[in-house]
This record gives sequence, C-alpha cells and structure tokens, in this order.
Amino acid sequence: MVVVLMLTTVPDAAAAQSLADGALTARLAACVSELGAIRSRYHWQGKVETADEIQLLFKTSPVRALELERFIQAHHPYDTPEIVSWQATASSSYGQWVTGETQRLFHV
Repeated sequence: MVVVLMLTTVPDAAAAQSLADGALTARLAACVSELGAIRSRYHWQGKVETADEIQLLFKTSPVRALELERFIQAHHPYDTPEIVSWQATASSSYGQWVTGETQRLFHV
C-alpha cells in the first residue's frame, strides 16, 4: 500500500507539539514522529543562517496529503516552512491503519 510521508522542521518543542496535535486531531495524519533536534544551515535573505530545529515526519494517506500540506502551511510558525513529501510503499497492515486513521469522521 502507498502512504505519504511529509517532513517539516519547527523552531522548538512547543511548535512541534502544537503542529503534531493539530494534525492528529484533524485526522490529517495517522502518526507524527518527532525525529529530534537537528541543526539546519540554509540561505535566507542574502545570508547563510544556522538554526537549531526539531524535525517532524507525518504519515498520512494519499487522499489527505494536500489537506495536510495546507494545514502545515497555515499553522506553521515560519513564513516559508520546509514542507517536503514523498510516497512510500508500506506493509499492507500499516497502510490500512494509516488509511483508516486519516478518514474523515462523519456524524450521523
């Protein structure tokens, strides 16, 4: 089965928790792994910058990937957040779990 992995970085633990909790509550991701502290070096406004960040890896279904990307963009503390995604082949049971956990809940 195919799942989508989406990666972003945030400045601190509070931002990581807020973004992860929001995506999980909205069922845009089945799981968010906090990959830990990293040091990023990048070009920004004409200079090379260095920042300590926390990397997050979201696992979602292909049908929810665009919504998750928009959610991250809207709720991210950075003006230009890193949002990188790719499709991956998952085991059948894991793929079914991701799909099930990212379905919209309908109230009858």
